[in-house]
Amino acid sequence: MQYYGNVFRPPSESRSLIIQATVGCSHNDCTFCYMYKDDEFRIRSVEDIKKDLKEMSGYGDYFERIFLADGDALVLKTEDLLEILDTIKKYFPKVKRVSSYATAQDINRKSVEELKKLYENGLEMLYIGFETGDRDLLKKINKGVTYEEYVEAMKKVKEVGFKSSITIIAGLGGVKGMRENAVGTAKLISDTKPDYLGYLTMRIYKNTPLYKDYVAGKFEMPDAAEILEEMKIFLENVDSEGTIFRSNHASNFILLAGTLNKDREKLIEAIDQTLKKKSFRPDALRGF
Repeated sequence: MQYYGNVFRPPSESRSLIIQATVGCSHNDCTFCYMYKDDEFRIRSVEDIKKDLKEMSGYGDYFERIFLADGDALVLKTEDLLEILDTIKKYFPKVKRVSSYATAQDINRKSVEELKKLYENGLEMLYIGFETGDRDLLKKINKGVTYEEYVEAMKKVKEVGFKSSITIIAGLGGVKGMRENAVGTAKLISDTKPDYLGYLTMRIYKNTPLYKDYVAGKFEMPDAAEILEEMKIFLENVDSEGTIFRSNHASNFILLAGTLNKDREKLIEAIDQTLKKKSFRPDALRGF
């Protein structure tokens, strides 16, 4: 079994078998993202994917989950994904969950009927990077998707029955755009109500277009206190009853866990206490 380029997966898939359906990301134009900048996008052949699954079948009792990588495995043709899911069932009959990254574009390109077939054949969970709900910021970061397209995609996700795990990013709008990013994102989450929500903190990487803006002084990165203030504004404005909320990514200055909306005050109090004590997670614990 062979991996190509840089392979990424969500933290919750740390013990999953990672199967590359694509190499890289089909969009790969987001100004802030470093993940696949060195990888030329391509879709792997179904036969190669099936060979990987067959090769790993001897470990079938070890893996309870399978994650289809890279950036957006849902870009594959529906019939190809169905063949992959059938192969998973053949070689991994005890697997409890199959999941993948997906973009709103991928979801909206497929009909509800196609998505239902994928769900009925074992694809249970989709990880979608919203990043922000600020309409202007979505354009600025070249996300390639609109607020309305996110809402449309999530309607399909809910209609089909997929579990959804969404990521958003504090600090993505810089110091000047903190409030707009927080409030716009809170509205998008309120309008889509995902099952899981991961709050990340903006980090600047040298291989991204955003780094050039940072060096040129066009982007001012919020400090730890400002990041937490932005997260607080988000929590004050979001209405997404039942969404499981986490800020346990390596990038975060604070580790939060709760369920919206019932734990809102507890989460805000944790932020307030951290701001008061200035007890931010040190860089040594933030993956630096």
